[in-house]
Amino acid sequence: MNNFTYCTPTRYLFGRNTESETGRLAKEYLGDPRKVLVVSGGSSAKKSGLLDCVTTSLRNAGIEIVGMEGIKPNPTDDRVYEGIALCRKHGVEAVIGVGGGSVIDTAKAIALGVPYDGDFWDFYAGKLTPEKALPIGVVLTIPAAGSEGSGNSVITKIDGLHKISLRSDFALRPKFAVMNPELTYTLPPYQTACGIADMMAHVMERYFTPTEHVEVTDGISEGLLRSIIAVAPCVFANPQDYDARANIMWAGTMAHNGICGCGRTEDWVSHFMEHELSAVYDVAHGAGLAVVFPAWLTYMANVAPARPARFAREVMGVPSTFDERTDALSGIERLKAFYRSIGLPVTLRELGVENADISLLVKKLHENKGEIIGGYHKLDAEATEEIYRLMV
Repeated sequence: MNNFTYCTPTRYLFGRNTESETGRLAKEYLGDPRKVLVVSGGSSAKKSGLLDCVTTSLRNAGIEIVGMEGIKPNPTDDRVYEGIALCRKHGVEAVIGVGGGSVIDTAKAIALGVPYDGDFWDFYAGKLTPEKALPIGVVLTIPAAGSEGSGNSVITKIDGLHKISLRSDFALRPKFAVMNPELTYTLPPYQTACGIADMMAHVMERYFTPTEHVEVTDGISEGLLRSIIAVAPCVFANPQDYDARANIMWAGTMAHNGICGCGRTEDWVSHFMEHELSAVYDVAHGAGLAVVFPAWLTYMANVAPARPARFAREVMGVPSTFDERTDALSGIERLKAFYRSIGLPVTLRELGVENADISLLVKKLHENKGEIIGGYHKLDAEATEEIYRLMV
């Protein structure tokens, strides 16, 4: 096991009607702000009454609101610049995201950019490490990205379509996260499925590691993945099954709050490869991951089968044949069958990407992430091209 530092300062308020506590939480955990920026997505939060509930709670706490709506999936830098300008114009002291990962990631980027005199993109480009930001709160509506409990943020720069993830241990972790599973009842099935694939990928990016003697985090990771797979059918059978929704929501947080990565080298190649897909073709991130991960695992079954074989046995329930490659390939087939059972694609064609420009994807991937990538097994451009081709 490797040395590690682990700290999760986010205060979680989980359960029914918790969104009505947003004002109290903002005063207590965001530094008693006089004015906040409330960032939200499309019309669903407004139509459901959630946005009104949140803003009423904030106003009742004596907090003035500046609103910013319409954040779309795969959020872009133009909206971040817009939010930074709003905060500076109105003297905003904290940022609250009401939505899913795209909204929360945008809120984080805005909070990071306000106190910085330069271009916020300097942090995403790797020129600077985040050290300070406006305090951030979250009201979660889509369990998927886990951004409510992490210090991470992903933004796409429109110029060049560079989709880059930024990782911060502390500066960008939300001070509080409101999590009411009832807010997810009306999510479309496809969006729910994409969220499930995303949270599973967050666990797997950490699970596939060369680090030995990490039995505790292996057990946590395997248990989370098995639980997600077991509960998922209940959500689709009855979208208003509170306990199933609650388990999925909490799994999304646990998948990305860092606990599964303690003491181990992480991988993240599959996320990097998907970021290029969604940057170029604007596909749903979770759906893209459902295509990428089986292809990545298939490549690994041939070159580094030990972990994929363990995944097959401990997570997917494959009986051991004592042949790692055989077991790994059986596990991949079961994973693809699970994705398909919840309505997700497992090939680029099923994703709606015909005649993918694989050369462009490989070029952008290594421009953004370096000549050699990967924590579990090192990959060059020739290897990543082969993996992209396995997705077709």
